[in-house]
Amino acid sequence: MNAQRRRGGWLISLSLFIAFLLTILPMPPQFDAWRPQWVALVIIYWCLMSPERLGVFSAFVIGLALDVVSGTLLGQHSLTLSLLAYLVIELHPRIRVFPLWQQTLFVWVLLLADRLLTLWVLGATGQPMPSLTYWSPTFLGFLLWPWLSVLLNDLGRRAGVL
Repeated sequence: MNAQRRRGGWLISLSLFIAFLLTILPMPPQFDAWRPQWVALVIIYWCLMSPERLGVFSAFVIGLALDVVSGTLLGQHSLTLSLLAYLVIELHPRIRVFPLWQQTLFVWVLLLADRLLTLWVLGATGQPMPSLTYWSPTFLGFLLWPWLSVLLNDLGRRAGVL
């Protein structure tokens, strides 16, 4: 079991690393507001498919690293990502049996909750309210989830994670 548990851990780390790179990749200012929530999507996927490998504490640490890398308020992403991880881990037995389109709707609601919590933090710290394009990454996450899920499912089976 221990060897089985270690096998494929590189895939989880690599997918999170790529999500970090896609998050900090420089983009033109007009497209920056449309950047998907890559790290949140990858954390949702791994907590849904392999909750024993990536948990709430891991999501908290990843959120701290994302706060440092992106230059946001320290703890902002930690709070949202650990809440996402908790919700997914608690609900994963029910969500895994859903068809892909229902999982996509569930992920969209989670991404909306992530943005809503971030909006609350922005308001609590006295920062100005963002425009309506603030919600666009949730719609992109909604469109990307089926593709990301199928890709990571295939890679996870090949690597022996799933």
